[in-house]
Amino acid sequence: MKRLLILILVSAALWSGYWLYGASASKSAFVAWFEERRAEGWAADYADLEVRGFPNRFDTTFTDPALADPGTGWAWNAPFFQLLALSYKPNHVIAIWPETQRIATPQGRFDMTQAEMQASVVLWPSTALALDRVRLVADTVQVTASDGSTTAASALRLAAERLGADGQAATTAPEAGPTRYRIALSAEGFAPDSALRQRIDPTDRLPRTLDALRADVTLGFDRPWDRSSVEEARPQPQLISLRLAEARWGELELLAAGDLEIDAEGEASGRITVKARNWREILAMARASGELPDGVADTLEQGLSLLAGRNDGIDIPLDFRRGLIWIGPLPVMDSPLFRLR
Repeated sequence: MKRLLILILVSAALWSGYWLYGASASKSAFVAWFEERRAEGWAADYADLEVRGFPNRFDTTFTDPALADPGTGWAWNAPFFQLLALSYKPNHVIAIWPETQRIATPQGRFDMTQAEMQASVVLWPSTALALDRVRLVADTVQVTASDGSTTAASALRLAAERLGADGQAATTAPEAGPTRYRIALSAEGFAPDSALRQRIDPTDRLPRTLDALRADVTLGFDRPWDRSSVEEARPQPQLISLRLAEARWGELELLAAGDLEIDAEGEASGRITVKARNWREILAMARASGELPDGVADTLEQGLSLLAGRNDGIDIPLDFRRGLIWIGPLPVMDSPLFRLR
């Protein structure tokens, strides 16, 4: 019994020492990271940094964190931010956001509120901390722009995982070079802001919220997403393989699938096929919004009518080439550039 008691006391002392060492190392690493960002010209601050959770967790809480990268124009701040990890599995982290946060981008400043927002993040156990998989959930989300316009959703769900060479979930360490991730995204009760809604639906015929908004897509990048993606530069997209995207808004329904290749300048080439139900209504709203000039809309309507006949549904191939999006021989709009700042 005495030996057992000694063994228990020694084990407890060793575990306590491990936890204290791990907590101190974790805190020092975060402090050093903020100092490195400031040395690179970032604004990187927090009011307090604590690591708790003895004996089985490393729970790190940042109070009033604020980050701003002048090189990209992105910034973020919040009342607090938490990273929770089991002490024996520190590469699996639970991230927890507060009910309010602020995000600034080159396009404007946004205040974000949510009843709950957290993510389960698994990183590959190495100094690069490459992303292996993530699951994020957020409920009762509202994003308000600096002009007062508001976008909302009752729930957001996102799941992403790194893929191996066989197209399945990766089981080996990430390598330098092209890397693919499969991403599933869904939004429930999605309500566009009033400006976008007015532009899309100037006659106010559609309901306030979309019935469905979801996507299943594989994205290929020129290198893995890891700590250097934040500290140095973002990986750039090389491939968009859209298995299925769906949007249902009242009687309007759009389904899309296809593949795009992205060159070094961010220009896309390939085809996305859109299946549209009640396409005449969609075209009428695009015409009324001014997104399609009358001449282009008339030509499209004539061509699509020949393809669809009397059917309400039609498959529309959108070809991306030479910086434009084409329907058959007709260029309908500029193609976006797929570059991450």
